[in-house]
Amino acid sequence: MKSIVALAVLGCAAMAATAETAPPQNVLQLSASGTVEVQQDLLSMTLSTSRDAADAATVQNQLKAALDAALTEARKSAQPGQLDVRTGNFSLSPRYTREGKINGWQGSTELVLEGRDFPRITQTAGKISTLTVGSVGFGLSREQRAKVETEAQSIAIENFKQKATELAQGFGFSGYTLREVSVNANEGGPIRPRMMAMQAKAMSSDAPVPIEAGKTSVVVSVSGAVQLK
Repeated sequence: MKSIVALAVLGCAAMAATAETAPPQNVLQLSASGTVEVQQDLLSMTLSTSRDAADAATVQNQLKAALDAALTEARKSAQPGQLDVRTGNFSLSPRYTREGKINGWQGSTELVLEGRDFPRITQTAGKISTLTVGSVGFGLSREQRAKVETEAQSIAIENFKQKATELAQGFGFSGYTLREVSVNANEGGPIRPRMMAMQAKAMSSDAPVPIEAGKTSVVVSVSGAVQLK
């Protein structure tokens, strides 16, 4: 008699475990997105120069002099958020002969002008005579990206809800409840510069560098699972 009771208890426990591990029924996985196109409001200009000499010290001193002069000029117009000034890459390397011997040194240095005040940045770049404009890139400021992401997120959520409702009705259900959801926004990445073949002598000392920003898209995606009911 005891073994019959024990078997009955084990049978109930097995049924309970099976019920707990059984996959949920009528669960739908779906995703939706929201896209907002916006004008790029952040400009990044990289100015650079290179030097070549017989010894490393001469190259380093020449690069330092060119960079110091550029920094002095750029800082006159610097303003947080509107025109931020920072140094970029600095390189110094030996030059070799076919026999593998060092026969000179070469190096380069960069200065980056970045901010939301396009005229201020381009005019400052035009005043710098010791460096030339090597690349120009556009992007979104943090403030602009945060604002646009909020708009795109609202669109994505509405699209998700509409899609869930339509699919629930299409499968013969009256509605749904939300089980889980995740929201992701594209980061956009760093500003991608466009290389420019431009010589300093092509511009007057105070002429602004010609630039024109384009538009970019901010995309927010919503994905998750809903329980059809």
